[in-house]
Amino acid sequence: MNEPSWDLYRTFGAVLREGSLSGAARALGLTQPSVARHIDTLEAAIGVDLFVRSQRGLSPTDTALELRPYADALASQSAAFLRTASGPAGEVAGTVRISASEVVGVEHLPPILAALRRTHPRLAIELVLSNALDDLLQREADIAIRMVQPTQQALVTRKAGYLAVGLHAHSDYLDRRGVPHGVADLRDHDVIGFDVETPAIRAIARLFPALDRASFALRTDSDVAQLAAIRAGFGIGICQTSLAARDPQIVRVLADAFEVRLDLWITMHEDLRSSARCRAVFDALAVAFQGEGSR
Repeated sequence: MNEPSWDLYRTFGAVLREGSLSGAARALGLTQPSVARHIDTLEAAIGVDLFVRSQRGLSPTDTALELRPYADALASQSAAFLRTASGPAGEVAGTVRISASEVVGVEHLPPILAALRRTHPRLAIELVLSNALDDLLQREADIAIRMVQPTQQALVTRKAGYLAVGLHAHSDYLDRRGVPHGVADLRDHDVIGFDVETPAIRAIARLFPALDRASFALRTDSDVAQLAAIRAGFGIGICQTSLAARDPQIVRVLADAFEVRLDLWITMHEDLRSSARCRAVFDALAVAFQGEGSR
């Protein structure tokens, strides 16, 4: 079998992501007939059907779904290749892709990135907001900011302090519903909490069994949505103490009974330690977040 061209793999991945020929065409800047020809050519080259055609559109076959991780990896490596080539060697110029949680990306990073841009005006940032643990080994991001210590050996990791979280509510809500005096009192309040349980959430839940999903009045896995609900006076929720301190209307409750410290880790692939732009961003993030938990 002759090796199919990269364009065919890229088109295959785009059709999987977008769910249609027309969506893939828009994403790739191609015409729909060109996308269809790419898929036909790839199927002929590998000798298997990748999609089932119907009046409702395309449905991926089992083979296509098995191949999807490889298409995603190729796309990640291609993007990393272009980022690496985006700036002259030894200069803080070009593109760096950062992965961070929603709340870190929205509430912490903007002033840090603005300062970076002022210092290094030839630096461009790609910011991925996700609570998922992006695989740096696959170069889905150059640098990741995480609350969990990475375990992969091929990573450069620095602990940059911690973020303290506690229970908070808007003063308007507490005026209406009263202030809880113990964790058991949360049963009589509107509590904002998670929807899908993660290992980190399970660890917190074991320490504080009163924070039970079934009792939450609002369930969402978006940290930003939880913070917005606290600010709107919906109820009592968990947020970072440093963020709550910015708003005098946000009041901490049960401070003696509930406090969790989340270690903050800045991580990048070891192959990037010689990249001037990645190193500059890595060091700037580590310095900016150092001591954040004490504020």
